[in-house]
Amino acid sequence: MLKQVTATRYVEPLHSGGSVPGVVEADDLGTYVVKFTGSAQGRKALVAEVIVGELARALGLRFPELVLVDFDPAIADAEPHQEVRELHAASAGTNLGMDYLPGARDLTPEVAEVFPVDPLEAGRIVWLDALTVNVDRTVHSSNLVVWPTLGVAPPRLWLIDHGAALVFHHRWEGSDPAKAYDFRHHALGRFGPDVRAADAELAPKVTEELLRSIAAEVPDGWLADDPRFAGPDAVREAYVTYLHSRARASRAWLPTDFPSAGELAEENARRAARTRSQRPDWLKRVPDLHGKPAAQQDWSAHLG
Repeated sequence: MLKQVTATRYVEPLHSGGSVPGVVEADDLGTYVVKFTGSAQGRKALVAEVIVGELARALGLRFPELVLVDFDPAIADAEPHQEVRELHAASAGTNLGMDYLPGARDLTPEVAEVFPVDPLEAGRIVWLDALTVNVDRTVHSSNLVVWPTLGVAPPRLWLIDHGAALVFHHRWEGSDPAKAYDFRHHALGRFGPDVRAADAELAPKVTEELLRSIAAEVPDGWLADDPRFAGPDAVREAYVTYLHSRARASRAWLPTDFPSAGELAEENARRAARTRSQRPDWLKRVPDLHGKPAAQQDWSAHLG
């Protein structure tokens, strides 16, 4: 089972994500990024974090340790933002913590230029995302970090943030385990992910026994409010059945069509051109800050 700790000190909120997680210190002397049960994403986001994160670790991918964090809002009384205090007040009790990776750097396109990813490692990550329907690992928001920081040997690629995965659990009825999703804009598509080799390696490892052991890590309280099921164990079994069926149907959903960096650049340019052509006349005279560097230079001249 996931280790249980008690938060002893609230360090700071992280405003980079919509759920506003917080960095806390705990009684095991660890530091964790805590995702709160009271966030707008709800408990299903935490369920996805546990199931996908623990599955990633079981398959040999790098993912920070997860713990269950008992959180008393009183330790964060000094937080100046009212909306964050309200989030804390709604999250008393058991929340989810992820081991904090100090100095980790997001895998942005710029970082990717100097941190190449092996095609097989890229394939394993893409395969996991396709299995768990995690469509939230894109070029613009990779949810991947390099840690230790570049320049410290040896830096490695780590997965984070799977709260948007398992989209099927928002609407169980009619969910097709064999459904294919569009992964052309995956953050690792530029590295030529060898998803076929990953499928041959990983699909046999996704057994019902493994999935049941992972689903058992999810606290009952995060599963008890779904009226479509008789209770938490029935919800757990639904996750097991769906993910096991999806692993067996991998040939139907295996993503293999990844555009090159040049093709992506052309597609982005066409999208920007379409967007600009649809602007009203007065707005067409405003430079596009998301366009080519030259356009940005022209805009900076106007600021000068």
